[in-house]
Amino acid sequence: MNQTSFRLRTLAVALLCAATLPNVTFAAAPAAVTVQPVPELRADFMMGADVSMTDQIEKLGGKFYDAQGQQKDIFAILKENGVNWIRLRIWNNPVNAADVVEGGKTISRKGEPVGGGNNDLAATIRMAQRAKAQGLKLLLDFHYSDFWVDPDKQFKPAAWEKLKGKELEAAVHQYTADVLKALREANASPDMVQIGNELNGGMLWPDGKTWKAKPEEQIGGDEGFVALLSQGIKAVRESDPSRKTKVAVHLANGATNDLYRRVFDLLTKKGVDYDVIGLSFYPYWHGTFDDFQTNVDDISSRYAKEVVVMETAYAYTTEDGDGFPNLFNRDMQKSVGYKATPQGQASLVRDVINAVAQVPGQRGAGVFYWEPGWIPVKGAGWRTGEGNAWDNQAMFDFKGRALPSLAVFKRVREAGTAADVPTLLPVAPLKLTTYVGENFAPPEKMRVAFSDDAQREVWVSWDDVSAEQLKQAGNFKLKGHLSNFDVPVEAAVAVVPRRNLIEDPSFENGKLEGWTITGTAAAISNERNPGNAKTGQQSMHYWLGEPFKVEATRSYTGIPNGTYSLKAWAAGGGGEKSIELIARDCGDGKRYTKTITNTGWQKWAQYTVSGIKVTNGACTVGVAIDGQTGNWGNLDDFEFIRDGAN
Repeated sequence: MNQTSFRLRTLAVALLCAATLPNVTFAAAPAAVTVQPVPELRADFMMGADVSMTDQIEKLGGKFYDAQGQQKDIFAILKENGVNWIRLRIWNNPVNAADVVEGGKTISRKGEPVGGGNNDLAATIRMAQRAKAQGLKLLLDFHYSDFWVDPDKQFKPAAWEKLKGKELEAAVHQYTADVLKALREANASPDMVQIGNELNGGMLWPDGKTWKAKPEEQIGGDEGFVALLSQGIKAVRESDPSRKTKVAVHLANGATNDLYRRVFDLLTKKGVDYDVIGLSFYPYWHGTFDDFQTNVDDISSRYAKEVVVMETAYAYTTEDGDGFPNLFNRDMQKSVGYKATPQGQASLVRDVINAVAQVPGQRGAGVFYWEPGWIPVKGAGWRTGEGNAWDNQAMFDFKGRALPSLAVFKRVREAGTAADVPTLLPVAPLKLTTYVGENFAPPEKMRVAFSDDAQREVWVSWDDVSAEQLKQAGNFKLKGHLSNFDVPVEAAVAVVPRRNLIEDPSFENGKLEGWTITGTAAAISNERNPGNAKTGQQSMHYWLGEPFKVEATRSYTGIPNGTYSLKAWAAGGGGEKSIELIARDCGDGKRYTKTITNTGWQKWAQYTVSGIKVTNGACTVGVAIDGQTGNWGNLDDFEFIRDGAN
């Protein structure tokens, strides 16, 4: 990239523009939120915000206002609300290498900016200078791509497409060094550098890819990944021999401990030189707070490293600001347990900060909120030609006014008052179901509501359940109490005959236990994403970046002969060669099927295979997919039921 061609906006011009822009009249400021202080926070705890969209938003006319409605520089507003670090992503050359076509429609043209912030070096320098002018520290996030990368995709920059081996390693080193040199010359050097983004499966695929979608795929594997990662790190160390600039390695799925052990055990074995373990933790995608706490406690101790949440976020509303569907929907607030309100948003961020602060040895070093300033501005979408799916997770309202939740970064450090401590709301009786003659264990924890728009899990002790209560169908009341509160609780337990033979029909255990995957196994997974589930948080997901054939089945033996039905809900993008519910090996030699036709995201339909004759006490049921490149969808709420069963 030719750095001499960039025309950098000076701080004086930025301040002059801010001073001359008119204010907008707002209604009275919304009520403040309650925030329980987080005890024993490190003085240097990173209260961070990724605001990589800012440059593009402002170019298109977006403006930002403080809670009182006064227009200000967004970096100043963030600082006033306790933010002390800024995170900026950088893409190599964010222009389309070819026309972007989807569903026969041209989204944007070759040579046009990609959108999503258009985060090239020039934009990065402009925003980094503004952050530094406010006294904020800077985390630089190298994607090593021309557009978004994440665990599902790690695209090379177009200019590096043909590079392999040592040539690709050299390109990573040189590019990293050039960017850091340009920032240093602009008096905007980063204080921490992130080498790659969400590197669950490596970087710069296929050369740095660590997993195979099929046995014959050619990848660089662990060796290729480590070599590329090390070249980026080497450039950082050379740019700052004093080692004041920290180096971070970042993965997604922050509640998945086996993922972090796999990757960081590898980096330890190979002697990779890094300082910080970065995590993405979106509770509506990545798991529970308990699992997250277990993971960060473990990895900080196992590798003797600081841990930082590089990305988290939550919605303050379920409304939409620009007519483009939002990633966060109503079902997600139900599954996570925080209301989609400014108070609920603040409470979740506070709880993430608290979890990181509890990491032993003061190794919990900080939390970054992802894109709090991504307000709905025409043209500032996730890519050119499309809208903003994130506007309801910003910390500014649709007009750009700071929400009261933004103050959470400041409020967690304050002394607080009694009113800031959330109180337990009345606990409604639980409704539980168990099956005749089977073991029953009531839940050890239950989710209860608090006054700060949050539901949290608390321990509960239950009275004993006798075997007599489970011998036959019926109902009984079960009493207990919340262990850390002097509050009684009650559950209404229904004892019913087992009707649906499929255990965990909505995949809420987070696994595919009992399912046999044959064919292209990599195409099937259990996905935690309430937005892609019919009920709950999990569903069976299929997708692959190449054609695939796969079956997911369950086999039963020793079941009563008779007539059965198989049901499932499905939704997805469509376009498969075929997708069918199937039943076979049931004794009569027939293969029963029902064609599924997906018509779009969240457009759920239930499909039924009826009249399945079981004559040998056995049957195999499931789904068969013959997919084309990029086909995707989800299945949920399976039922395999004997007709007439009670």
